[in-house]
Amino acid sequence: MNYFALQVKTRSETKFIQLAASTAISSGDGAMRLLFPRKMLPIRRLGKTRQEVVPVFPGYLFVETPLDASSFYWKFRSIPGFYRYLPDNQHPLPLDGHDLATLKHFISFGPVAQSSVVQFDENDRILVQSGPLKGLEGSIVKVDKRKCRARVKLDMYTNSFMVDLAFTMLERN
Repeated sequence: MNYFALQVKTRSETKFIQLAASTAISSGDGAMRLLFPRKMLPIRRLGKTRQEVVPVFPGYLFVETPLDASSFYWKFRSIPGFYRYLPDNQHPLPLDGHDLATLKHFISFGPVAQSSVVQFDENDRILVQSGPLKGLEGSIVKVDKRKCRARVKLDMYTNSFMVDLAFTMLERN
């Protein structure tokens, strides 16, 4: 199975998926599926904390298909809100290696990744018990205990970016 990344208009990812489904992109040439990994994140506004579903990779969708890019290249380009294929429009390449492992890591938690369960040891180091932060401990750049978030540095297609992931703290032993 190949995974391709597309850049679409930020905050219009769901609309793009609906337009792709209505134009029958996924039917025909094989099983093609658009993936939109999201996460649950506590957001505090006006003194109230709510759980909101936000994208893990804002402005990016992933195509899961057994085909190569030439079979669907023009289909996605004709949908409003499409910006480009990654790494570039002339030569879209499937994800591989570390990039593919990162995507599969977030996909494995379902359509919406819940918060991770963590503990802090006596030296105040984070110990991840379960959840999306598991396996990304070496990439954690910053931990904000008050907001219950960890900032993780991820790399994809030679670009680095930061992602905030929520966590729930367990009490120390």
